[in-house]
Amino acid sequence: MSDDITSRLALPLLQPGQAQKETTHNEALALLDLAVQASVLAVGTNAPPAAPVAGSAWIVGAAPTGGWAGQARAIAGWTSGGWRFVVAREGMTVWSIADGQYARFSGGAWTIGVLAGSRVSIGGVDVVGARRAAIPDPTGGTVVDSQARAAIIAILGCLRGHGLIGA
Repeated sequence: MSDDITSRLALPLLQPGQAQKETTHNEALALLDLAVQASVLAVGTNAPPAAPVAGSAWIVGAAPTGGWAGQARAIAGWTSGGWRFVVAREGMTVWSIADGQYARFSGGAWTIGVLAGSRVSIGGVDVVGARRAAIPDPTGGTVVDSQARAAIIAILGCLRGHGLIGA
């Protein structure tokens, strides 16, 4: 870690004997305001808006221009002092107002609306776990009940379609 900035969000640190400490402190607060519980107006925008409102933020696209040049994939926020940028870190999550979903930074890119985990639990009860082996469609038998068979095939099709069982 540098003696000038924090190791995670690169927030400026106050220095012993520093004049005008309020400038450094206020810059750190502006960056924290942008990064903590972050929400953005849009994800993947390359050009800064012409008339941004203080407090508004965007996730910069892969080919930024203008005031965002050199800030690919960062969170850009407009403040009374101009643009502030927070560099995306692995696992960072931001609410995208335009999409109504979370955007997550992973592997050098932002992904919108994808949830990742090993199980879904509701009220302490696992309702979806790891995918199991495929269930074969019913075949054969001595007594054929075509309606029951059609219903089972429809159920299996829905479960496969939702990714809850293998194909």
